[in-house]
Amino acid sequence: MKLTVAEKILSLKSDRQARAGEIVIAQVDGAMATDTTAPLAIKAFEEMGGQQVWDAARFALVIDHAAPAPNERIANLHYTMRAFAAQQGVHFFEIGQGICHQLMIEKQLVRPGNLFVGADSHTSTYGAVGAMACGIGSTDLAAVMLTGKIWLKTPRSIRITCHGPLPAGVHPKDLILFLTGRIGISGATYQSVEFDGDTFAYMTLAGRMCVANMLAEMGAKTGFIHPAGLTLDYPFEPLWADEGASYAAAFEYDVSQLQPQIAAPESPDNVSDITPHLGKPIHYAFIGTCGNGRLEDLRAAAEVVQGKKIKPGVRFVIAPASKSVLLDAMLDGTAYTLVEAGATIISPGCGPCVGTHEGVPADGERVISAANRNFRGRMGNPRAEIYLAAPATVAASAIAGEITHPKYLL
Repeated sequence: MKLTVAEKILSLKSDRQARAGEIVIAQVDGAMATDTTAPLAIKAFEEMGGQQVWDAARFALVIDHAAPAPNERIANLHYTMRAFAAQQGVHFFEIGQGICHQLMIEKQLVRPGNLFVGADSHTSTYGAVGAMACGIGSTDLAAVMLTGKIWLKTPRSIRITCHGPLPAGVHPKDLILFLTGRIGISGATYQSVEFDGDTFAYMTLAGRMCVANMLAEMGAKTGFIHPAGLTLDYPFEPLWADEGASYAAAFEYDVSQLQPQIAAPESPDNVSDITPHLGKPIHYAFIGTCGNGRLEDLRAAAEVVQGKKIKPGVRFVIAPASKSVLLDAMLDGTAYTLVEAGATIISPGCGPCVGTHEGVPADGERVISAANRNFRGRMGNPRAEIYLAAPATVAASAIAGEITHPKYLL
């Protein structure tokens, strides 16, 4: 029978043929939790009678959301994670190491064809390398920690085909904002999305991670980007759907003329091209997160701000996705260019994205952000406005003090 990518992987991991709609019990290849979800997962694991994680080499804990700890309560949660990691011998990533999703790929803890679960909604990011990656809750994760297995309903699949290279000044973030606007915030609920077409063959790993990251904003359970053009630091066997596999829906777009995109408050699918938003004053620009904190994102911003200064009255905050990204940005001069222009670089991690630590906007402030969500209160203040855009657009807007097309500064 002809299988989608999700059906193929779940068939392999459950030792039975998994068809869309069927529930399977599958062996996972890896699992992960962060400081927002790990303490509850550890508590549930212990309440289930857990003594030892099923496989320490396949489990990771990451402190990335509120790092360093902003208060006593969170410091104690971090202590719980450190103690558990030391006792169990699992992978442990301290403050400043980076964001969980960046680290799982950087450290090669997730690989093509894996079934990977994480107690974070943007675990779908690993679809960039061809893994079936699903976000789950803390108590579900505790059961995985105990058994190494999970039950899943095999998702139906949607195929999205994109043609043409992205125009100069248009980035993968613009593409996924455009697609999220077309599919909608719940248009792929509990489905697997397969991205196909020559547009993705031109795309770097960082760009693919940006696209796969925002599958969560479509409601998807998981998703994959066609492996054509993908290069990794290790040999791998490309995996893709069979010709003739069955899909719930299929969409096709020519994106060769795509313009920079903006998601206006208060939803990631409230998307249009940049034109109606040009000239809106901004107070705060942010680049980072698991969506757009990688080196090529920082370089795109540096290209825009080179030799310029941010507008007085505007704050420009950057959170690199990992320590490795920050070091590379220091070595090649990207960090110098950004800081010299007036940006503030904070500790690698999630930072302002979730509003739990660093960079909360004030009442009435308008933020332009390269993050993945702009729901009311997302950055910690329900009385601020958040607009989503690609890093180049964010940087251009920081220089101009208003939402600006990056072509005006390049």
